Amino acid sequence: MENSTNDKNTTRWRLILGSDSCAFSNARLTEKESIMDAALAAIYDGNVSQNAGNKGKHGGLGHSSPNLAKWLTDVRTFFPQDVVSVIQSDAIERKGLTKLLFEHETLKNVKPDISMVGTLMALKGQIPEKSKETARQLVREVVDEIMKRMEHNLRKAVVGALNRKAHSHISNFASTDWKRTIDRNLKNYNPDKKCIVPDRFYFFERCRKQKNWTVILDIDQSGSMCDSIIYSSVMGSIFASIPALDTHVVAFDTAVTDLTELCRNDPVDMLFGVQLGGGTDINKSVSYCQSLIVNPRKTMFILISDLYEGGVRQGLLRRLSEMHGEGVKVIALLALSDKGKPDYDVNLAKEIAKLGIACFACTPDRLPELVEAALKGFDLSRFEKN
Repeated sequence: MENSTNDKNTTRWRLILGSDSCAFSNARLTEKESIMDAALAAIYDGNVSQNAGNKGKHGGLGHSSPNLAKWLTDVRTFFPQDVVSVIQSDAIERKGLTKLLFEHETLKNVKPDISMVGTLMALKGQIPEKSKETARQLVREVVDEIMKRMEHNLRKAVVGALNRKAHSHISNFASTDWKRTIDRNLKNYNPDKKCIVPDRFYFFERCRKQKNWTVILDIDQSGSMCDSIIYSSVMGSIFASIPALDTHVVAFDTAVTDLTELCRNDPVDMLFGVQLGGGTDINKSVSYCQSLIVNPRKTMFILISDLYEGGVRQGLLRRLSEMHGEGVKVIALLALSDKGKPDYDVNLAKEIAKLGIACFACTPDRLPELVEAALKGFDLSRFEKN
């Protein structure tokens, strides 16, 4: 039993350290382990045997689709899903294997994740026509997954903050407060009919048809903000689907692009409308967003940027101060992603915070809580500390 454990540990270290490791060079690999070793070596060793049983021939993944397709199949077959995502990302970063994204046969085997979507966004102009629909389907898979994760809680937070402030005695089936109705009528449960027979229904006030609030998302298109852009496009799409909100989605580098219609129709369209990279003129973008404000006290402005300003710094601070002073709910999100501490301009962030504007990074899971607190006018300082 002890020898078996030692053998497994030796094999594990051999796979981790690669064939160049002298300490574990004598480790015996099974056929499956040899395939795993070859797949890892293709990315991390620089040289790899194209045939696990032929030690005389060496070479990387090469440039042919069959090699890439086989490598992708091996990786997806023999490694856990979370590991596949890491290996895949490293393949593109370390080996420059953008060909993964250009061939239909290999692209359709790529495991979709947020990192891969970012790569597709950056290289969308180079993707061949025959592969574009496959690339789009891959992006949609990731967007749909994020939508499932975010939509319910975000919609609930907005509706809870804006439309469910009071109850009404006016009967309207669509505005029934089912939770309160059930709670108050549990005493009327009929065992024979196996159901509750309410003696009274409770209703929410009917929502006004006009837009209650304006929400403006101002999104930095710089390459470092890629994950934030993806989550923000989904957030914008959810906001746009809520009748009480008049939603605007703006993206910027040194130019400003209004993506409201694209985001409203389909967040995937918006992502393919984003131009990653380039310079950054936050001041110019904020100036455009100011022109969209009609009722400052019923407007929430969310700037999503790492704050590396290439435009007029003092102009940016002046505009944000003006917004804040007029009653706009201004939030500066340094990042909207699952990653750790973001890279951002610390000094500019401090100057924005001095204006009384909340300035911090946020994970998608905490976004509904943040939006609800902002719409209700609560102090957002607790988010800055977390």
